[in-house]
Amino acid sequence: MEPPRTDESEPGVEIAPGVRVPDAVLRFTFVSASGPGGQNVNKRATKAVLRLAIADLPVSERVRARVIRLGKGWLVGDDGELSIAADEHRSQRRNREACLERLRELLVRAMAKPKPRVPTKPGRGAVERRLQAKRVQGEKKRRRLDGPDA
Repeated sequence: MEPPRTDESEPGVEIAPGVRVPDAVLRFTFVSASGPGGQNVNKRATKAVLRLAIADLPVSERVRARVIRLGKGWLVGDDGELSIAADEHRSQRRNREACLERLRELLVRAMAKPKPRVPTKPGRGAVERRLQAKRVQGEKKRRRLDGPDA
């Protein structure tokens, strides 16, 4: 008898709850980084850059639209590609994990259904205070025009 398949046995990387993408979709490049590491940064390419086409995400169109809106600082080109960089760690592995964590946070925020805005109107007291303040300001200006000699 075959054991039941779990999410961990499926190929790819889980980038959000219930969202897995194949490894081939996540394209990592490593370049020289600034930051911590002393002379190590002059010798090693530790800055990780993750590139991912939004069309490759196995999510609904609504979530894709929210990913585009929320991740607009990471969008590159007209073809809708995310470019997420991390260089705060001294190793490629940790910077790669930092890129994936940023992508996870973006997807979790995009998958959360936004709370609908309930339009409200100001209470009667607020309206009356605003109108009273306008009357006081208008009276002040009227006295200025009339002047003390008038």
